[in-house]
Amino acid sequence: MKVLIYTGNMKTVAKSGVGKAIRQQIGYLKENNIPYTTNAKDDYDIVHLNTVFPDSLIMSVIARLKGKGIVYHGHSTQEDFKRSFIGSDIVAPLFKMWIKLCYSSGDIIITPTEYSKKLIESYGIKKPVVNISNGIDTSYYSREKGSRESFREKYGFSNDDKIIMSVGLFIKRKGILDFIELAKEMPQYKFIWFGYTDTKLLPAEIQKALKTKLPNLYFPGYVSSDELRDAYAGSDLFMFLTYEETEGLVLLEALSMKIPVIIRDIPIYENWFKEGVELYKGKNTEDFKNKVEGILKGKLADTREKAYEEVLKRDLRVCGKQLISQYRRVMTEKKRENGIFKIIYRYFDKLKKKKLHMG
Repeated sequence: MKVLIYTGNMKTVAKSGVGKAIRQQIGYLKENNIPYTTNAKDDYDIVHLNTVFPDSLIMSVIARLKGKGIVYHGHSTQEDFKRSFIGSDIVAPLFKMWIKLCYSSGDIIITPTEYSKKLIESYGIKKPVVNISNGIDTSYYSREKGSRESFREKYGFSNDDKIIMSVGLFIKRKGILDFIELAKEMPQYKFIWFGYTDTKLLPAEIQKALKTKLPNLYFPGYVSSDELRDAYAGSDLFMFLTYEETEGLVLLEALSMKIPVIIRDIPIYENWFKEGVELYKGKNTEDFKNKVEGILKGKLADTREKAYEEVLKRDLRVCGKQLISQYRRVMTEKKRENGIFKIIYRYFDKLKKKKLHMG
């Protein structure tokens, strides 16, 4: 079995969760000694697709014509496409039709959570949908490997500063407007947001918000994984104010780094994380302010160890084995399918030869 991890348009998604997932899939294959390639011109048995750009659908069609297995990763949904870029809400119904076409071209659809699985199944897609987390390298995202001092020194924070961090694209869905509002209302704390999006793609409301000048608000942009790990280690609280997700890799990273976490109370996390057990939840700015104060002043219970227990279930070594088992499933079914095709082909070929002989 040889797997093609298709990396077309990788530059576009490299700084996103999808780009990180692709890199982790390659890591899974290396870890388990499974032959793989990222060159679409190489020979392969299965292609794994992660984006819904047109070239991925074309790649899926080509693989189908060659009789190859196709694993399509359902990272995107109509729901998380909304409130993102200029005009995204208007074209969301068309986006749903498009991703349905893309996902339906696969033999199997992998998606990170039970929540996103249900969403994709609700679109009427007939292909099997399997829930496998994108995974988190808990050995890498470890407080012991992060450097609190390096992070604070780089950004000029003192040892006494209370720092609240977040990570994500500069889009409304990620809760960036709420984050900025909290920075305005809580000047006693430092707020730092890591991530980047080309502002030309953003609506005027977000562009204006990003120009907000506050002495306690920082936008360093996109940073390396090592720098981000230092930031987790050096911050006092992680806020994930997203309105919609299919999983949220940065949330898993923060929990793995054993940093206190506040998230927005949204459906995906309803039956996954319990309030006050693994983390804290809020529905609006007032909720978030109260939870921030409660955590930073030591009035709320420490949830970090329980959160870490939950994250270990999604360690990349666990997820890698789950993904590879699905590759093998596709291979088995593809062999059966191709076997039946060959039997039918041989039957009709014999009939054809018989007629020619009789003629």
